[in-house]
Amino acid sequence: MKGIAGVSFVRKVGEIREYKLIKNGLRILLALDASAPVAGIMVTYHVGSRNEAVGYTGATHLLEHLMFKGTEKFSRTRGGADLLEAKGAMLNATTWMDRTNYYEIVPASLLPYAAEFEASRMRGALITEKDRVSEMPVVWNEFERGENYCLEALDKLIWATAYQAHPYHHSTIGWRSDIENVSIERLRQFYDDFYWPNNATVSIAGGISEQEALKLVKKYFGSIPKSPKPIPPMYTTEPLQEGERRVQVRRAGPNILGVAHKVPNAHHPDSPALAMLATVLGEHKRSRLYKRFVDTAQATDVTLFAFPTRDPGLFMTYLTLADGVKHEAAEAALKEEYAAIAKSGVSAAELAQARRYLRAATAEKRDGAYAFLSSLNEDIATGDWTRFVTFPKAALTVTAKDIQRVAKNYFVDSQSTVGWFIGT
Repeated sequence: MKGIAGVSFVRKVGEIREYKLIKNGLRILLALDASAPVAGIMVTYHVGSRNEAVGYTGATHLLEHLMFKGTEKFSRTRGGADLLEAKGAMLNATTWMDRTNYYEIVPASLLPYAAEFEASRMRGALITEKDRVSEMPVVWNEFERGENYCLEALDKLIWATAYQAHPYHHSTIGWRSDIENVSIERLRQFYDDFYWPNNATVSIAGGISEQEALKLVKKYFGSIPKSPKPIPPMYTTEPLQEGERRVQVRRAGPNILGVAHKVPNAHHPDSPALAMLATVLGEHKRSRLYKRFVDTAQATDVTLFAFPTRDPGLFMTYLTLADGVKHEAAEAALKEEYAAIAKSGVSAAELAQARRYLRAATAEKRDGAYAFLSSLNEDIATGDWTRFVTFPKAALTVTAKDIQRVAKNYFVDSQSTVGWFIGT
C-alpha cells in the first residue's frame, strides 16, 4: 500500500493494523473489509473514573453527556449527532473505569461525516453551564436507576470497600454530591487535561479501504494539536489488604450475597487462567455455581464479573438468594466451591466446556462492526490493545492445573470483600 505523508505504520497483530499520526500522536487501529455495507468508527479516550478524585467523581460520565450537546462546528440542531441518527446511524458513548468511548456505526458512505463529527468534539465540544443544568435530570435519573438496582447498589459498595486509596473506589457515575455540585469550570479543566489526540485511539472497522481510512483520519484529526502539557498520570496504588472486609446494605429488595477477591491486572500471566476459572464457575448455565445454587433452588441467579482492568481488579461472584436461604449458608456453600477447585481442580469435561464457551463468546464479540469495535475498545482500555488478539489464544491453552493454581492463590479470605444485601 502506498504510504501517506504524516502517517506512520507501527505494527500488524492478527487482522489489525496499527498506525500513528506523527504530528499529534493519535493511534489508529484498522480492521477493514471494503466489501461490507457498513462501517464503524470508535474513539477511545484513555480516561475514566480511574482518573477522577473526590470533588469531581463522575466527571467523565458528565462530559459524555455534554459532548453530545454540540461542538464549535456542529450544533445539536444543525448537524452532528441528530443528522447522523436521521440517516440511520447507530451512535452512542459509554464510560467505564479505564476509558470512555464515542462511536458511530453507519452506512459506509457516511463514515467521513462521522469522522468529522468525532474530530470536532475532540477539541471543540461546547461545554456550557446551560447544558450542564439541562442535562442534570438525565444524569440524576441514571444515578437513581443504579441505586434502585439492588445488585448494582451492593456492587458499588463492595468496590468502595475493597479499594481504600485507588480510584477504583469511586463508581463510574460518581457520588451524588459531586454530580450535583461540580462546577462547569472543573469539567472544562478535566476535558482540557485528557481529551487530546495523544490520549486517544481511533478504531475503524468494516466497509472502507485502508487507504481511504487513513486519509479520512488524517484529514479530520490531523490538524488537532497534541496536548500542550503531559497528560496527568494516575500514580496511586492500592496498599496491600491485610484482612477480610465485610459490608452490608439494608433496604427493600431481595437477599443478595457478593464475594470479591483481589486479582492482578489484565496483562498478568494469570489473567487467562482467571478468565477460564470464571467460565467454569458461573458464566453459563452448565457451570458449577448454576448447578449448585440455581438448579437446587437456593438462588434465582448467578452473576459473575471478572473484568479485565488496567490496574489490579476484582473477581466477583453474586448470588441472588431464593426465599428462605440465609446469607451465612450461601456464603459457606460458595466458599466450599472455591475450596474444592483449589484442592481438586476441575474435570476434563468442565475444561472442555469452558473452551467451547470461550470460542463462542470470542466469535460473538467479533460479529459485526459494533461488536468488534466494542470488544477491541475494552482491550485498548487495559493499556495494550494487542490483548484483543493474544488473549483468546492464551486462554485456550490454560490447563486444569492452571485453574487450580489460580483458585488456590487468589481465593484467599484476607484478600476478599464480602457484601450482603439484606432485603427488608
